[in-house]
Amino acid sequence: MKQSMTLIPTLREVPADADVKSHQLLLRAGFIRQNASGIYSFLPLGKIVLQKVEEIIREEMMNAGAVELLMPALQQAELWKESGRWNTYGPELMRLKDRHEREFALGATHEEVITSLVRDEIKSYKKLPLALYQIQTKYRDEKRPRFGLLRGREFIMKDAYSFHSSFESLDEQYEKMFTAYSNIFKRCGLNFRAVIADSGAMGGKDTHEFMVLSDVGEDTIAYSDTSQYAANIEMAPVITEYVQSTENQQELEKVSTPGQKSIDDVSRFLQVNPDNCVKTKLFKADDEYVIILSRGDHEINDIKVKNLLEADLVELASAEETKNVFQCSVGSLGPIGISNVRIIADNAVKSMKDFVCGANEEGYHYINTNLERDFQVAEFADLRFIQEGDPSPDGKGIIKFAKGIEVGHVFKLGTRYSEAMNGTFLDENGRAKEMIMGCYGIGVSRTLAAVAEQYNDENGLLWPSVLTPYDLHLIPINLKDEAQSSLAFELYGLLRENRFDVLMDDRMERPGVKFADSDLIGLPIRITVGKKAAEGIVEVKVRKTGEMHEVKKEDLMEKLQDLYRSLP
Repeated sequence: MKQSMTLIPTLREVPADADVKSHQLLLRAGFIRQNASGIYSFLPLGKIVLQKVEEIIREEMMNAGAVELLMPALQQAELWKESGRWNTYGPELMRLKDRHEREFALGATHEEVITSLVRDEIKSYKKLPLALYQIQTKYRDEKRPRFGLLRGREFIMKDAYSFHSSFESLDEQYEKMFTAYSNIFKRCGLNFRAVIADSGAMGGKDTHEFMVLSDVGEDTIAYSDTSQYAANIEMAPVITEYVQSTENQQELEKVSTPGQKSIDDVSRFLQVNPDNCVKTKLFKADDEYVIILSRGDHEINDIKVKNLLEADLVELASAEETKNVFQCSVGSLGPIGISNVRIIADNAVKSMKDFVCGANEEGYHYINTNLERDFQVAEFADLRFIQEGDPSPDGKGIIKFAKGIEVGHVFKLGTRYSEAMNGTFLDENGRAKEMIMGCYGIGVSRTLAAVAEQYNDENGLLWPSVLTPYDLHLIPINLKDEAQSSLAFELYGLLRENRFDVLMDDRMERPGVKFADSDLIGLPIRITVGKKAAEGIVEVKVRKTGEMHEVKKEDLMEKLQDLYRSLP
């Protein structure tokens, strides 16, 4: 491709609203352009990389036994109401009405559509298992789109769904998909970890996220320093064993704490450690209030609360709700005297003695509080976030944290959707049974951004050879020079004949501009036709290492093959 005939609008300055490397470089190198907040056009270079990611995905999906189809982005509200998610999915679901006032949603995901399709077409166990996938645009009304392609309102996703007559069959497909995902991200050259995860609004259990390690990741990975254990911080169980003091209990006492609201405020004021204070938080689980207690130096994990209570939606009650229920502010809330709301505590609280807690009265706290004597707890459970330095849940090593970008997620949905939407089949005995489902998603455009985030330097992008938009960047310094022009066009034809994808910079630009754009775009190898063109000699540069080679044109093909064998 001649550069003068395509659209590669490079930028010299970093766009003001681009906060992370991938966003900055994809904009500057002319791969994408923003149309609105969280909405982007993929320009020719970006589209080529997307297609290469999709090719890898299609090959691995075929190996996993999945078949491609395409479903509508515009989805009937009735399907979402059948599944129960119309009112629970949240404001991220983009809803609209047609001219007849019928309700629709723009597809944030496709569980409802695929379930309705398969339930209408598959009636017998003989047609199961079945795995279907699509690559399509998704829409989510993110409250705060950020980081370019990493968190947008419109994005490209590969979503796959499998249907089974038994859980054993689901397990087999899950392992195939897990392997396929690992292969996809390895082939894309990504440094990633597969971590235990929460299924969120998707429903189901037994899920893994595929996280690309990156300092700009919005998710925190908890991993063992000595084993392969890794989990999203929301899902990592705490196995710390707490030892209870054997000292005698002290007498409960109410003390004045004027103006002290937070645990840090109260602990400083009373000169006690935060780990000798108890946080009391009011949560709303679906339509029920519940008190959750944790140690002062721990943070309550609402995902663990949600899973314990088997609730669809769990959220921290507002200050106004807390005031209405207990007639006190959030900073003064405590467990003593509460009888109208169930109290659940994290395991760490069970071993505490003579601790500080709120007194349900503005400006007062209790000291020397003790369980059983002063209040009752209905249930103890693991309800806090794991912390760095905690024992690894697999019993091997201690926990450390890393940041990650989620690029893939696999779920065992079970009968979550088939039960709600009457997705049944007849088994070998002629009895109706609910289909068992799996769900498997990859952020295609997010994967492109994750590669850009990991593959760059101070001069621009560094595409791995498997994803580069072109194999080679051919740059004649001065096309007005007859020797350079003749050799450049001769090589352009020869390289294409040898099945290289070539981008030739035939623009009438200064050499410095051409070289700067070449580094920015990040093709693996650059061939410069310059002052030695009359001798049939060109300069070959490896973008990643900067190594240079002067090569005669008759030796060029052999040299390129040698260099390509060593490229990542």
